[in-house]
Amino acid sequence: MTVTTSKPKAPRRLVALDGPRAGGAVWLVGAGPGDPDLLTVKACRVLSQAGVVVHDGLVSQAILDLAPETAKRISVAKRKSHHSYAQEDINRLLVALAREGHFVVRLKGGDSFMFGRGGEELEACRAAGVECEVVPGITAALAAGAAAGAPLTHRGAAQAVTFVTGHAAAGAEPDLDWTMLAKANQTVVIYMGLSKAAIIAERLIGAGRAADTPALIVENASLPGERRIVARLGELAAAAAGLDGPAMLMIGESMALARAEPARADDLGALLVEGAAS
Repeated sequence: MTVTTSKPKAPRRLVALDGPRAGGAVWLVGAGPGDPDLLTVKACRVLSQAGVVVHDGLVSQAILDLAPETAKRISVAKRKSHHSYAQEDINRLLVALAREGHFVVRLKGGDSFMFGRGGEELEACRAAGVECEVVPGITAALAAGAAAGAPLTHRGAAQAVTFVTGHAAAGAEPDLDWTMLAKANQTVVIYMGLSKAAIIAERLIGAGRAADTPALIVENASLPGERRIVARLGELAAAAAGLDGPAMLMIGESMALARAEPARADDLGALLVEGAAS
C-alpha cells in the first residue's frame, strides 16, 4: 500500500511576479474632496475601467459605486492614530496587483500629490517597472474656498497661497517656517491641522501675523455635512474646539469674504429656475 502525504498549505500571500503581465497598470486617481460631481471626466472614465480599486477611507461610497460591479475593492484606510496598512505595504500591494495583470485604480481623496503620498507610490511603481499614470483631483482647499466664496488668491489681499500640513508625530508640533507663513497678504492653508489649531495660531501670532487676520475652518468640505466656521486667527483654537471630522484651516485676508453658512439646495434650485425663465 502506498501512502501519500501533502504539505500543509501556506497562508495566501500577494507575490510579486518576475515581470508585469500584459494589461497590468496602476492609475493614481484623485477622487476630489468627496462630492461625486467634483470628479474629473477623466477620473470617471478611468474608474469605470478598473479591475481593482485600492481606496482610502475618505472616498465616498457614491464614488466607489462608479467602478464596475466586478471590480475588487480593497480599503487601505488611514485614520488619525490608526493605519490599517503601512505605506510600504500599500506600495507593494499596488505593484503586485499590476504584475498579476490587473488594471489598478489607486483612489485617493482630493489629489494624490497633495499630502496624499502619491509620489511615493509613483516611485515604487517606476522602480518595479510597472506602468503608472496620474489623474489629478480637486484638492479640498479649492473646493472649500470656492463653496465659501473665499478666493485663495485675490488682488490686493492675497498675492500668494501656501499649502502646508499640520500633521506631526504624536505630541510634536508642526515643523513649519512660521516667519514665512506670518507674512501678510497671503493665504495659508493647513491640512490635517485641526488638533494643532491652538499651537498654529500661537506660532503665527508670535511670528508677527495679526491676531485679527480672518480665518476659516471647513469640516467635511463638499459633503452634505460640510460645516464652516468664520473666525479670526486669535480665535482659531476656540473655533476648532468640538470639531473632529476631516477639516482644514484657512488663514488670510481674503478669508474675510467667506460665507459661514452653505447655500441651501432649495435656494440654489430657485436661482436655477429663475435663471432659466429669464
